[in-house]
Amino acid sequence: MSKQKTPMTKTDAARIHSSNAKKQGGQVPKGDFTGRAQRAAEKNGQ
Repeated sequence: MSKQKTPMTKTDAARIHSSNAKKQGGQVPKGDFTGRAQRAAEKNGQ
């Protein structure tokens, strides 16, 4: 595994959100990792 950090992008966050929503029948539970990924992408401005 690489030790280099790669910033979260909006595309990455969208991919994670989509995958989780499909697994949950279209809904993403509150407090899920998806929200943290989206906030990180916004913070990184990517």
